[in-house]
Amino acid sequence: MEHTSIDDPTYHAAVVDLLGVLAYGELTAFIRMAVDSDLAPTLSLKSSMAGLANTEYVQYGVLVEHMRSHDIDPDAAMAPFVVPFASYHERTKPRGWLEGLVKAYVGDGIAKDFYREMSVFVDDDTREVMARALDDAGESDFVVGVVRDTLKTDRTASGRLALWGRRLLGEALSQAQAVAVERDSMSALLVGGGVDLAEVGQMFTRLTDNHSKRMTRLGLSA
Repeated sequence: MEHTSIDDPTYHAAVVDLLGVLAYGELTAFIRMAVDSDLAPTLSLKSSMAGLANTEYVQYGVLVEHMRSHDIDPDAAMAPFVVPFASYHERTKPRGWLEGLVKAYVGDGIAKDFYREMSVFVDDDTREVMARALDDAGESDFVVGVVRDTLKTDRTASGRLALWGRRLLGEALSQAQAVAVERDSMSALLVGGGVDLAEVGQMFTRLTDNHSKRMTRLGLSA
């Protein structure tokens, strides 16, 4: 996929936005997961959740370092996304630790899939740092075992968590659409990459398909 020249101001603004929204997403994920780790019912789960939180912070640091090395102010890049993220997290506030765990696996998974889709339209340097920031090295895999074990002992969990997963999907897709379409720089990035409305629809279909696969791994219906 050809991208606009990195010297083009419109393209530069899109890259700044993309790095900013990804970095702020990592920072808020770290904060949320660090808090959730304290709510975990066992020491082992506290450790696993804290490890996942640490991974998010390391990824945040990678993005911040990259932005600074390219004369991008990280705070300024992240600032436009503070209010939208706060609104998203308010709408998807978990009712208990288990819902928080599913949100960490499913909700963040949808977001990271979206950023991977957007990385197709950027230069190699930006794409490489995004890939590093989107790879959790399997740190979130422990969630699958926790949820599946819960389903064995709690008959009400399956339906409840399936509904929660559907709600997370709807909210995450709305959030992604707001970034991809309503943000001028992002829509310009897509247009510059030769993407039409049908292809945008296909992108969101892929996000939904990946969500279904994650839900299946958890033992839940999508």
